[in-house]
Amino acid sequence: MKKLLLMMVAVIATSLLLVACSSGDYNYISAEEVKEKLEANEGLFLLDIQVEEEFEAHHIDGAVATYAYPTNSEEDYAKLAPYVDQFKQSNDLVVIVCPAGGGGATRTYDYYIEQGVPEEQLFILEDGQQGWPYDVVSN
Repeated sequence: MKKLLLMMVAVIATSLLLVACSSGDYNYISAEEVKEKLEANEGLFLLDIQVEEEFEAHHIDGAVATYAYPTNSEEDYAKLAPYVDQFKQSNDLVVIVCPAGGGGATRTYDYYIEQGVPEEQLFILEDGQQGWPYDVVSN
């Protein structure tokens, strides 16, 4: 019985370690933190991947439109490519803004990691554009 219990503890501990070390961990940043950094003129690059219609309807002032959403085709990734060298040569934080902060944002994040952009530079806006509560949004 003792051996079974020890084996179960070892399996659980190993599982937790694998989950903690697995890829799929992303840096997120809140709308409040982004707003504070914008107001303080900190180095921040707002990379907006919304489709054109959504971007035109509402986006954060200063955001750069890529229209790369849903970021799941070569055509979408080609829209992100022009910024790779800029991000690698800069220390600015890159905040990925997508409609809801989900799959499109994580695929964009993964793409930039694969291209050699430092992970500590990349952030996903929590809840995306739909969660942006401030009036510094263009209409």
